[in-house]
This record gives sequence, C-alpha cells and structure tokens, in this order.
Amino acid sequence: MIRIAIAGGAGRMGTALVKVAHQAKDVKLVGAIDHPASNKISNDIGEMAGLGKIGIPMTGSIEELLGTFDTLIDFSTPEATATNAAICAHRGLTMVVGTTGLVKEQLEAVRSAAHYTPICMASNFSTGVNLCFKLASITAKVLGDEVDIEISEAHHRDKVDSPSGTALALGASVTNALNRNLDDVAIYRRAGLIGERPKKAIGFSSIRAGDIVGDHTILFAGDGELVEITHRASNRLAFARGAVRAAIWLNQKSAGLYDMQDVLGLS
Repeated sequence: MIRIAIAGGAGRMGTALVKVAHQAKDVKLVGAIDHPASNKISNDIGEMAGLGKIGIPMTGSIEELLGTFDTLIDFSTPEATATNAAICAHRGLTMVVGTTGLVKEQLEAVRSAAHYTPICMASNFSTGVNLCFKLASITAKVLGDEVDIEISEAHHRDKVDSPSGTALALGASVTNALNRNLDDVAIYRRAGLIGERPKKAIGFSSIRAGDIVGDHTILFAGDGELVEITHRASNRLAFARGAVRAAIWLNQKSAGLYDMQDVLGLS
C-alpha cells in the first residue's frame, strides 16, 4: 500500500486528487498541504472534496507530514514545487509533479532532485491527452512540411499561465517529430499587420473564460484537407486518476525523471 500526500490540496486539482486517492484500492491517502496562510488549514480534506469527513486535516507545510507518506503528488505552485522536490530528494520520497508554469531554475530543481529519487513530471496526466501527444507526433511525421500547424486551448478564468503546459507539450511533440526547435517556430501573439505566415511556424491561441476545465486542439491544415486532434475534459477526475496511476507506477522505479508517456508505455 503506497501512502500518498497531496501538495496543493485545496485547489481544483487538489480536491479531485483527494477524492480519487481516498477511493483508490492500491493507495492510502495520508494528508494534504496548502499554503500556510490559507483559511483551509485544519479543515477536513474529505469535506472539501465532497466526500464527507474522513478525519484528515489540511496542513500548512510538507514538514508536518514527513514520515507519513511515500509519494507526494504536487499540484501546487512553482515555488512550492521546487522546494518540495529538494525535500523529497533528501528523504528518498517519490514525487508526481503536475504543477505548470515552472521557470528554468524551478525546472532545474526538479531535474536535480530526480538524480536521487524517482519523479514523474507531466503537463497533463490524462490518458486521453497523452494519447493525443502520441497522435500529434505521428501526424506531424506523416504530413511534415506540407501543412500549417496551429494549437488552441481553453481554460477557466482563474488559470494564470498561458499557453497551457499541455498546449506547449503538444507543440513539443510536433517539433520533436519534425526536428525543429519549438522556441524558434512558436508564435504566441498576433496583432496588426503581421505579414505572411512563416512556413514552419506553430501558432498558439488561448481562451480564458468561465469554468472550462481544459480543451485542446491541434490543427494540421493543408491545401484541400484539414486534420484536427481534439481533447476535451469535462471534469478533473481523469487527470487525478492519471496522477495516482503514476504514483503507483513510480513505486517500482529507480531514481530518474519520467513522464506520463513512460507510465503509459507510449514513449
């Protein structure tokens, strides 16, 4: 039985993870963490997730839970994730990272931690989305330079980063397949007289509105035909199930940095 703690437990994904982890057969939920200044501290995490009381209070720091968990599932903030990675590395605790918006230094902190403990980091833990990554790579290899490629995504009004980590991962799936560098071909903003579309460009567009959980589409537009790969999430449970699946999978792995493609055998 794998003991799981959740960082970012009061957020949208955090409460979905509490629900899935509490109900999963092969894991034991032992705690959840929120910002120490949060008004959710000491609240029962089961009640917050719509499960009723389960006798586990929200805590304000990872230190309060050390010694009680084997795997940390972290959907918190970039700053907290980088700190948590160092702590997990020191303690030999496995880690699932779903936090997005990490800058270079924070990503490096996670990569460094993975030298000492198994870590699975992904922009999206949905099985369907990860299948889309694979399909996007295959489509790019087949269609190559014959098409224009555009990626669009939509999320709830409170999402703070743009484009989404999943949209960027779709772009990386394509550029890796085509031996391009995403930083060289990505276009994130269009306004005014922008001129002709560069042949190898990949355009990104984002919508922030309402309570949209997450919609992603990658479009391959050629002369006379168009191919679209779309994934729409109606709730966050699919992401939470994938993260718990990754936590279980990590239990038998050696130190290293993995992603959901590894977990699903798609890499």
